Amino acid sequence: MNSILVVGSVALDSVETRAGKSEEALGGSATYFSLAARHFAPVKIVGVVGEDFPARHREMLEKGGIDLSGLETAKGRTFRWSGSYTADFNAANTLDTQLNVFAEFDPKLSSAHKECPVLFLANIDPELQMEVLSQMKGPKIVAADTMNFWIDSKKAAVKELLGRVDILFVNEQEAQSLSGADGNVAAAKILTGWGPSVVVIKKGEHGALLYAGRKVYPFPAYPKESIEDPTGAGDSFGGGFMGALSVDPDLSNHSNLKRAAVYGSVLASFNVESFSTERLEGLTRDALDARAREYVELLSVDFEPVPA
Repeated sequence: MNSILVVGSVALDSVETRAGKSEEALGGSATYFSLAARHFAPVKIVGVVGEDFPARHREMLEKGGIDLSGLETAKGRTFRWSGSYTADFNAANTLDTQLNVFAEFDPKLSSAHKECPVLFLANIDPELQMEVLSQMKGPKIVAADTMNFWIDSKKAAVKELLGRVDILFVNEQEAQSLSGADGNVAAAKILTGWGPSVVVIKKGEHGALLYAGRKVYPFPAYPKESIEDPTGAGDSFGGGFMGALSVDPDLSNHSNLKRAAVYGSVLASFNVESFSTERLEGLTRDALDARAREYVELLSVDFEPVPA
């Protein structure tokens, strides 16, 4: 079984939506990714938290089978993010960011980490992402996420990173900003020309676009009547995608990629059902597979052209 290494943030989030709010709840890109990916493969986290990080969060992650040997505890406070969402949940307004110990994050990989066949670089500084990649020993798949902050401030480094990864995850605003294209398909085509053979463009409530081998596969979001908190949905999508793909990491097989996108979409749909990681914590593989089957059924269309 191909183990997955994720390098990214483990945080404490305070979030307010029209459904309510949470205070200093568990968050971070590596956290959401891991809780999604663990359904398919062993997951190892490399990250940093402060001395104030609650022991119950460590216990929950370890109980879920996630390897925390690379989660360093540094002197100081854990990374914190505070935000609120617009009424339609499509935009997050950052109210406060306290990097704390994350500001000095300098990931050092153990021998076990270096040997992981699947690497996911969450949306940290692209120079750190390249430093992590330089420590790896021939991974089968390297995937990366990024964000507008790095695209705006370190675009050259982001572009250099893309020359070394197989899969890129971005939202549609980031894809268009990075590529300079006006549309998602045009952006994906440009970005694959820079290195990655697969580009996944996340579109929030409108689903995701998978671009591989010059082919475009649209995936709508699983329909939800209500949403509690969309924080981490994109990372949960990435975790589901990479977890499913790790079972058979052949990027030339588009059936593998489409199956991964199904699981990513479904895990994101579970993520938004509660604040923080609550829904993902108790999610079972049976419930996940049941919704995946339902989702695929929703996608299927019996089609015959209308007679001329």
